[in-house]
Amino acid sequence: MSDKTPHDSDVSFIRALAELLRENDLTELQVKRDYGEDSSLNVRVTRQPAQPVAEIQVPTTPAAPAPPTQAAAAPANPTPATEASPDPAAHPGAVTSPMVGTVYLQPEPGAPSFVKVGSEVGEGETLLIIEAMKTMNQIPAPRSGTVRRVLVEDGSPVEYGAPLMIID
Repeated sequence: MSDKTPHDSDVSFIRALAELLRENDLTELQVKRDYGEDSSLNVRVTRQPAQPVAEIQVPTTPAAPAPPTQAAAAPANPTPATEASPDPAAHPGAVTSPMVGTVYLQPEPGAPSFVKVGSEVGEGETLLIIEAMKTMNQIPAPRSGTVRRVLVEDGSPVEYGAPLMIID
């Protein structure tokens, strides 16, 4: 390894492998490139398979006498739903991913999220963005309601059919 220097084409090659991994929903690729007797590139690109979806719940703080009643009711709703259906995708209010890609909860870095737990949404309102093949796809609310749970983290990969949010 003392005589090896990185080739400019290696960076492009590794990026292409990562894109191939993502586009084809693969979890691992390993390739060896030989440049000569003493020069080669051995690349192993991996990604974690879809993890059980992390649940994000925003803590509520009581601001007035009326909101604490709503705040007490909000956490009570997700708990029975979780016990009744351990798979969030089975929840009747689940919004699932229409594609494979990367989830973004806000329109641009540093901007406020499109929605958060407790937000009222109208049918067709943008919930989040999924980037797939360098295209930003706005995911609309399939129905009007209240966002009860956000099941994905900003910047995380998402699979087709994975639950994104619960809207009641």
